This record gives sequence, structure tokens and C-alpha cells, in this order.
Amino acid sequence: MTYRMPAEWEPHECTWLAWPHNEDDWPGRFGPIPWVYGEVIRHLSRRERVELLIPAGDGPSIRSFLARLGIAEEQVRFWEMPTDRVWTRDFAPLWVFDRAGLRHALKWRFNAWAKYDDWQRDEEAGRQIGKRFGPCVEPHHGGKLLVLEGGSIDVNGQGVLLTTEECLLSKEQQRNPGLTRQDYEDLFAEYLGIEKTIWLKRGIVGDDTHGHVDDLARFVSASTIVCVVEPDRGDANYEPLQENLVILRSATDQRGRPFRIVELPMPEPIWFDGQRLPASYANFYIANDLVLVPTFNDLNDRLALNVLADLFPNRQVIGIYCGDLVWGLGTLHCMTMQMPVGRLMA
Repeated sequence: MTYRMPAEWEPHECTWLAWPHNEDDWPGRFGPIPWVYGEVIRHLSRRERVELLIPAGDGPSIRSFLARLGIAEEQVRFWEMPTDRVWTRDFAPLWVFDRAGLRHALKWRFNAWAKYDDWQRDEEAGRQIGKRFGPCVEPHHGGKLLVLEGGSIDVNGQGVLLTTEECLLSKEQQRNPGLTRQDYEDLFAEYLGIEKTIWLKRGIVGDDTHGHVDDLARFVSASTIVCVVEPDRGDANYEPLQENLVILRSATDQRGRPFRIVELPMPEPIWFDGQRLPASYANFYIANDLVLVPTFNDLNDRLALNVLADLFPNRQVIGIYCGDLVWGLGTLHCMTMQMPVGRLMA
């Protein structure tokens, strides 16, 4: 095992975000989106530096906008890099540590979830981040660069990884044609330091990534996993979420010990313009001394916040209203990417 991917709760140097600009991602509903971003940046910037990708020439207007929210200018660093969308979780590098404890940028290839044609600017932005905050490593297999999105995996920092068969093994929206389950596990071992991969089945309804795990189940400690559940047997999410819950309850860690499994509710189904949206409380983001949780003006908001507050007693747990943001088919975890504190090469 060459590298180790740290857990999200390990100390961050900063969080990477991309400023929203593509109104087509929120057709007819773009107006509130910059305000959601402003609220996220306001909370994050009090705990860690924010690295913000912005369109060329937009710096002055965005600085003015953030200043109105009382955000300290020195806590936000701007990078003029064009992007197609804002989901840095999936196109930014994953940072890992080598055996000497040095930090590396692991830049997987990004192809817009094997679904959309406009991904080249996101891919290049992620590559530029990797070069600037490297050394940059590009995972490959059989002479080909490998596709992997950060939202498709979650790790406990101690050798266990969560993912789904639907995302990585399905022939629909196929990321890496020809790669087998064993190929993925070997690659996870080599590049992420993974000893055991837990394969869940399907993702939630409305998820156009085709099964990202960060809407399903998340590590909240090395030994504890939260898993979303749907109590309504008539809901399309009921069966797949129960199937995933059964898998997790029988799963063990890198030493063969069972995990503590904590159930997290789902909000009531959210529809807009005839489309069911992928709303999930599991799409929270763990920052320094802070957990940001998507909320939806739903009766289960308070229950979800309480569950996570109990699991993170040393972090402030804050709800961010994402009823508009989720129309873009992602929320808080999708829009953020942590860069851990780490030593650089001399």
C-alpha cells in the first residue's frame, strides 16, 4: 500500500469550492444559489481557509457579495479557473499521505459521471489544483487513466472504504469499462491504503450520478457508520435502503470487528418540475470543528440534526437549507472537497 486516504474528520488545511455560475444547472431557480454558497462560506471561513474557484473577471463582484455577509477577506482565496459545474467533490483531487507522511494530490480522471458532454473545464480545473498543491499522482490501470469521483467513495481513514455496485460496477454510466470488483479493490489498496471495501447496492432515487455513496452511508468515526433509511414501504427508496442497511449490519472493519450502525432518516420526497430530487441528510460535510448538514424545511430536519449532533459531540452541527440547491442534483458534500493538513516535499 503506497498511500493512505485520511478520513474527512481529520484536520483540514482548507476546503475547495467553485462559485456557482451555470444557471442551466438550476433552471428557473438559480437566484437563491449564491446565497446558499455565501452561507456555507460564512461558516467554513471561521474554521478553515476557503479556496474558491471563480470565473475570470468575477472576483470584485464576488468579494463584494461575501463582504456583505461579514466574511473575512483573508479567509477566502480566489482562483480564476473556468469550470463547467460546481461539484468539486467529484472533479478536485483526493489528497493522500505516503508512507513518509507527505501529502500528495491524487487526481482521478473526471468525465461528468459518464453522462454529460461538458466536463473538460472541470477536469482541467481539478488537474490544475493537483499541480499547484501536489505532487500530483494520476491513478491508472492498463495504461489508461482511471475515472473516480470523490462522492462515490467514503473512508474511515483506517483501511475501510464504502462504495456502491450501482456506481462502479454497472454498465449504465460506466466509468471504467472492463474493470472488475477485484480490480477496484486492488486499486483502492494501492492508491488509498484500503484493506477492505464494503460494497453497497443501489443509490437513492433521483441521483443522476447513478449511485454515489455520499447520499447513502457515511463514516462518522473509524467504527461508526450512519445509514439513511426510509420507513415508508411504498416509497421507491424503501427496498434499496433496507438492502444497504442489511449489508452494513453484517459488515466488519479492517480487524474483523462489527461497526456501530446508526440510522439516519430521509426527508419527505421533494419534487420540482415533475422530477424527484436526490435529497438526503447523508450529504453532510465534516469540517474543522463543524458539520454542515443539508436541511429541507422537513419534519425530519430536527431529527437528523440531533442524530448527527450526538455523533459529533465536539463539533458544531449546523443545518443549511438546501431545498433550492438540490434542484442542481447535489448538496453540501457534493459541493465541497477537503484538503487535509499535511507535510509537503522539501
